[in-house]
Amino acid sequence: MDRFADGLDKINRAVGGVVMWAALAMVLMQFGIVLLRYVFGFTSIFFNESVLYLHAALFMLGAGYTLLLGGHVRVDIFYAPLSAKAKAMVDIFGHLCLMLPSLGILLYYSWPSVRRSWAILEGPISVGGVPASFLLKSLIPAFCVLLLVQGLSALIRDVLRLGGGN
Repeated sequence: MDRFADGLDKINRAVGGVVMWAALAMVLMQFGIVLLRYVFGFTSIFFNESVLYLHAALFMLGAGYTLLLGGHVRVDIFYAPLSAKAKAMVDIFGHLCLMLPSLGILLYYSWPSVRRSWAILEGPISVGGVPASFLLKSLIPAFCVLLLVQGLSALIRDVLRLGGGN
């Protein structure tokens, strides 16, 4: 089971390795926008929306990688002093009762909108913007799937830890 969890982790490691470049691209794009606006007096809705798309991709696709690294915000007032097995029980409850169901619901209810958006290849948000709203909407199910994958990996590791296997 540990090897299966490692395989699941590889998915988010690969996505995280690619998505982290979105942060650099977003900063460079924003710098270019500011430079064009204040030095050359030129503005572009397309460029502005590009920053929005990169920002959305960075956070939506990077959420699973962040969970893998343990970077999500956690309130450790009660959790920190717990034993490893008690932490595993709390985490299993969180995965099974909170994270996995809420992501499943989000995936279920967002899918029709994403499907319709792809069916018509939905255009830009604003006139002159990036002509690919369907890609932006696709980040929602991708977010859900990547977090579900990482949640399953974490659940497997917590069950192993609870059983004394890790």
